[in-house]
Amino acid sequence: MTLKVSDIGEKELVRYIISNSKDITPDDTAITNFDNTNLISTCDMLIQSRHFPQNMTYFDMGFKAVTVNVSDLAAMGAEPLGFLLAIALPKDLEIDSFKEIIDGVLSACDYYSIPLIGGDTNEASEIIITGTALGLTDKPIMKDTYQKGDLIAVTGDIGLAALGFELETLDNVYVKHALKPEARIREGIILKDYATSATDITDGLASELYEIKRDGFGFMIHEEMLNASDEYKQLASELNLDYLDLILHIGEDFELLFTISKENLEKLPIDCIVIGEVTDSDVVELTLENGYVERIKNKGYEHYVSE
Repeated sequence: MTLKVSDIGEKELVRYIISNSKDITPDDTAITNFDNTNLISTCDMLIQSRHFPQNMTYFDMGFKAVTVNVSDLAAMGAEPLGFLLAIALPKDLEIDSFKEIIDGVLSACDYYSIPLIGGDTNEASEIIITGTALGLTDKPIMKDTYQKGDLIAVTGDIGLAALGFELETLDNVYVKHALKPEARIREGIILKDYATSATDITDGLASELYEIKRDGFGFMIHEEMLNASDEYKQLASELNLDYLDLILHIGEDFELLFTISKENLEKLPIDCIVIGEVTDSDVVELTLENGYVERIKNKGYEHYVSE
């Protein structure tokens, strides 16, 4: 039988590329030694039909294209250096819509203090935006350098965007998180002096935990620490959705997931939410509010794979 990309999914494709290139860093970004520091570089492609909800404005499309790349810089603790924009557009797209996209890009670049320094344009059947972000850091935060006993934390509430994608009303915090996510660049720069590891949450908490897991180590997450409000649980219930599934398996939060020693947590000058701890169980688990412990499935958003 001939395998197709849909048979293995995005993560296996990436693993194949990494295994066949000795120069790729298996982390959130590339890391290149440069002038007594490290050049951090990353690129992300956003396709209209896959990554932009129908109610997303053209401005927010442009803003998100910058955010998803800057979020990777944040996960490494890098100071933004420059942003490259490659954009492919349908030939019948209205000029005003194109200008809105660029306004969103420039607004995000201003917000994150990362200048737009170049790029490319082309034609396509739908909007495709590829960004490349460059940054600098003397001490990159790797994603798997934690130790047993470290605490697991996030920079803010997670699962908000996942719920927002399901809601029709626009004027609420959940939809705002879904349509205009923000990267935690300031927090990332601070965390490089405190955290033992970090990554950003794009494909869901569960997926990211499995992505950073290394042999011999495990993670215990506590339901009561996930900080889900009664309103959040009620809205999920009204939509016949499992609120834990939204938090664990959907993503698009762009919060930072990091590990930190108990000693450094007391010194950390930013707010965060502790959700669990690093163990030596070699499994990813969830302690429910009723005290039961269950395995967390390795499931999250993944390109190519059909549900």
